[in-house]
Amino acid sequence: MDTVLISGANRGIGLELTRQYLQKGWRVLACCRSPSSAVALTALTHDIDVMCLDVADLKSIESLAAALLHVKIDVLINNAGIMGGDTSAYPEVGQADWIQAFVVNTQAPFYLTNALVDNLRFSSNPRVITISSQMGALSRQGKRAYAYRSTKAAVNKVMQLLAQDLASRKVIVCPVHPGWVRTDMGGDDADISVEESASGIIELTDGLTMEDTGKFFNWTGEQREW
Repeated sequence: MDTVLISGANRGIGLELTRQYLQKGWRVLACCRSPSSAVALTALTHDIDVMCLDVADLKSIESLAAALLHVKIDVLINNAGIMGGDTSAYPEVGQADWIQAFVVNTQAPFYLTNALVDNLRFSSNPRVITISSQMGALSRQGKRAYAYRSTKAAVNKVMQLLAQDLASRKVIVCPVHPGWVRTDMGGDDADISVEESASGIIELTDGLTMEDTGKFFNWTGEQREW
């Protein structure tokens, strides 16, 4: 049985990815900070393991890796992310919020991936997907959301570097723009539903090869400019 680990699985895109992978017959390691309060997640059935993970806490990442010793992971989806506080216009950007966003959005995918590298090596087709955003693309103009935009730009580069370092182990690494999705973060006016986004991300992930590693993709499977 194929296995996927999803961080931030208790809501939004992460929750819908969990649902759809379960429907595909995969085992899902669904991670969130507080499983006891993740009502929608714990209500799901089939081959699901709801696990405690605070991606901003290195000890929590280490504890998860220890609990999963020798467990095969075919796909790791770094989904957990935050906006980084108020998204008001320049210059009202809180330093503490910005730092927290960097820890969650940029550092956590790096540390979680490295903690689970041995698990990925048990797979014949290991893939790492990090949910990024076109808001972090240097090729695009935009205003507001300094913390979010800058940390997503940074994680794109981190994933590009990881793709090179893990290429010898045949681990595919790609950041993915999930679209502007109708979630708590995306808002009600967003372009697409969580169902559309998750479905596209899964289809993209299924078709990735080593030739794709280190590239930045859209949820539709199109390669994006950095």
